[in-house]
Amino acid sequence: MADAGMSVTPYWELTFDADGDPDGPERDRLLAQVAEHGVRDLIVFSHGWNNDRSGATALYRRFFAPIPKLAPKARLGYVGVIWPSMRFSDEPIPDFPRSVAAVEAEAAPRPALDKDTRRALLETFPGRAPVLDQLARMLDERPGGAQGLTEFGRLVRLLLDPDGRPDVADTDEEGEPAMFGGDPVTVCEQFAEALAALGPEGGGAGFSLPNPWDGAKELLRQATYYRMKRRAGTVGERGLGPVLGQLAGVAPGVRVHLAGHSFGGRLVAFALRGLPAGVSTVKSVTLFQGAFSHYAFADRLPHAPDRSGALKGRQRYVDGPLVCCYSHFDAALGTFYPLASRLAGDDRACAGSEIAAVLGPRWGAMGHDGVQAVPDTARLDLAAALGGALPASGCVNVDAAAVVRRGGAPSGAHGDIVHPELARLVLAAGGIT
Repeated sequence: MADAGMSVTPYWELTFDADGDPDGPERDRLLAQVAEHGVRDLIVFSHGWNNDRSGATALYRRFFAPIPKLAPKARLGYVGVIWPSMRFSDEPIPDFPRSVAAVEAEAAPRPALDKDTRRALLETFPGRAPVLDQLARMLDERPGGAQGLTEFGRLVRLLLDPDGRPDVADTDEEGEPAMFGGDPVTVCEQFAEALAALGPEGGGAGFSLPNPWDGAKELLRQATYYRMKRRAGTVGERGLGPVLGQLAGVAPGVRVHLAGHSFGGRLVAFALRGLPAGVSTVKSVTLFQGAFSHYAFADRLPHAPDRSGALKGRQRYVDGPLVCCYSHFDAALGTFYPLASRLAGDDRACAGSEIAAVLGPRWGAMGHDGVQAVPDTARLDLAAALGGALPASGCVNVDAAAVVRRGGAPSGAHGDIVHPELARLVLAAGGIT
């Protein structure tokens, strides 16, 4: 087991590298000890993008804390998944209040990319130090004219692939890489408009026109977003899925309950694609503000009936419900996800909460409006789900806006998931009383 300061016990950590290879001793410790501790229900939680190890562990400590009192007689075990997802250190850690020092530091002049963010970018894009140095310099200097933004866009593409071809395979939405190959000036302008529409904290400039350089940093952030998105799928399918298969082999009586936040939702969902044939120990999946296509489980895409979602039918690998929590207060998924997914020469202007409506459902995310295009998907609010109306199987959309509602720009309530009600939802989905 790991982390003596964890709020629950028994607790294990499972660490994976970017290719999905697990830390051998951690995996072996889990496989050897889970039966010894008499665990009947094992809750496996994965953090999302923009978390380092300490932030992920803190999230698990706080989320798990109320569960022992909520289910005092259950024989529970807990696993925290750790995977390499970079964090822009200028953003607050989800659901953690900012200190007075941090607020004061924001008022002082500072570079667009601080040293911690630059170090994280170097780890995410190894061998690209000269490109990152130039990007950081341009964000600070903001050279005028379209030429500067065009060069900035070229450098962002160079980060993703030395030949300028974005490395974003294994996606489930058509056209996602388009923003990296389109006109950088237009892309940065639209990102700047979206930031301004979210209010002063999002970079708004009152009644003045948004500066496209305000959107340039968002373009860089989106480059890391797509790298992390692909990585989450890889870690789930090639890493967590096979480990769950091994666990079923050594402890077949243990019931597994998967939960994930943001890209962690994508990770645990793709673990279903990596499960060995015949494994039926996954009894529930709970997605919190899932940052992947709401059509991922669809047999047919509404806009392209000859195509299916990347996880077509995988909800049937869950011997219980697949619960998808969503909230309209999530600006990261309601504003930037559809905008970034769609940006490809579309000249329709839109801003803020209007973006999802203007672009239409094609570009939506799980955490914005739930699972789509899957027949018989139930739809409940959080009170009904906790009041006994949660179905025992199939896809279930739960409107969690009653609690997932706090957070500033640019992400809104995307990280606001540490609530006892959501911990209760994991237990309800798994039939744990």
